[in-house]
Amino acid sequence: MTRITAPVSRRRFLRNTGYGTLAALAASSLISRLHGQSPFASPTSSDKTTDPLFMSTTRLAELIRTKKLSATEVIKLHIARIDAVNPKINAVVAMCYERALAEAAEADASLAKGKLKGPLHGVPMTIKDSFDTAGVVSTGGTLGRKYFVPGKDATIVARCRDAGAILLGKSNTPEFTLGGGGKGTVNLVYGLTKNPYNLNYQPSGSSGGAGAIVASGGASFDLGSDYGGSIRGPAFANGIVGLKPTLGLVPRTGHIVGYGGAFDSFQETGPLVRRVEDLALLMPIISGPDGIDAAMCPVPFGNPSAVDLKKIRICYYTTNGQVDPTPELQATVKQTVAYFESLGVASIKQDAPPKMKELAEIRNKYSAANGRDHMRRMLKLHGTTQASPGLRLDGEELPSPDFTRLCEEMDAIRSEQLAWFEQYDLIICPASNEAPITLDHERPRGGSAGASYTSQYNTTGWPAGVVRCGTAEKDGLPLGIQVVGQPWRDDLVVAAMAFIESKTGGFVKPAI
Repeated sequence: MTRITAPVSRRRFLRNTGYGTLAALAASSLISRLHGQSPFASPTSSDKTTDPLFMSTTRLAELIRTKKLSATEVIKLHIARIDAVNPKINAVVAMCYERALAEAAEADASLAKGKLKGPLHGVPMTIKDSFDTAGVVSTGGTLGRKYFVPGKDATIVARCRDAGAILLGKSNTPEFTLGGGGKGTVNLVYGLTKNPYNLNYQPSGSSGGAGAIVASGGASFDLGSDYGGSIRGPAFANGIVGLKPTLGLVPRTGHIVGYGGAFDSFQETGPLVRRVEDLALLMPIISGPDGIDAAMCPVPFGNPSAVDLKKIRICYYTTNGQVDPTPELQATVKQTVAYFESLGVASIKQDAPPKMKELAEIRNKYSAANGRDHMRRMLKLHGTTQASPGLRLDGEELPSPDFTRLCEEMDAIRSEQLAWFEQYDLIICPASNEAPITLDHERPRGGSAGASYTSQYNTTGWPAGVVRCGTAEKDGLPLGIQVVGQPWRDDLVVAAMAFIESKTGGFVKPAI
């Protein structure tokens, strides 16, 4: 990991890090945004899928750009698909079809004149309902916002629209993304979302609607948020790809649980897609400071194709020592490690970050240290008088000295774990302790802090992604693997996920 000990120019930073052409595009796209211009890049797809509903976003954008498909026919196909599957899975909760068709016609007319809006020209997307979308109902899953229509897009939504993407509708989320309890994605506004691979199972949460509709072919991609695994859990349960970026890379402005406050460092936003190559397309578009979210850093997204995986040092673990994953999931970790062994990487060792149990326990106490008054403030702010049953409003309010002690203890462990990570480049580990669960299998509230294999990396802020790596023996549900990188090495995480996808085949279309 490159160390910068003195102020450097952007050009020197790019040269020193070796990020290459795509990194330069990422930085220049940020500069373009700051000057009111749309970012632009035209990556070439390796996806050979022929169905526009299930091909990668990269391939679909390429076919629209080269006029092999029109934006209008692509939007109509996806609208029809949503109408066909949504009555079964309840993933899309607010549609804006009329506007989408108008924008598609405009995109086709523009392209006919030789004008391309950006790398997502004409591509259909849905957006998690926790993000503000101008002119489209944005509830955040809370009753107080049942009819709320924002006048402005969230930052990353605006960036995708500026790049040419067309919004079809909003995807379901629990109240404030945190109120699903053990039921996955459910709220009092729109109800329960189901898994497209088996309607008796959960799509996980809180980006469960996003995961379900992307897997079902109703949207080319979605944008989600991740507070404790809310991108990676749905990617795992729905057999798709999700990336929780490094904290500070992608702005959270316009998200219902936004930037700032005591819990600021836990929340990241990122994409859910069907193919890993789409992360390389979307991340340069949505990354970079917006001048509002104060935690953002002007660090470019690196070029995954420039990564030499044979030079990386890998560690892996099959259990966090607190809650053991099923034997099937532990076997997926070992099989993934075997893929890298056959590649001939620099080193592979079984190891895990120190004090994961202690960090999880401290985070649990820290999250409730104000008696969860922050949740009651959110209810009041949005005019909600009836909270979802799964929204935790309980907690022991601690004295200020105890709270500051927790802050110090949490930071001390994060520092220790970061120092430990210097000996490795990548972590391969489970994304969950169990396969996707049934709708009636409600996890107990306040369960073991170690039951989550994802929240560890929200607490550290490290980049972490999930990619499909197989199918469960029971009920044909997807299985996934988690890949974690050092801070700002999102490019390495994506490169490793692409390699895993090449060995396992990745996404498999559901029968729905």
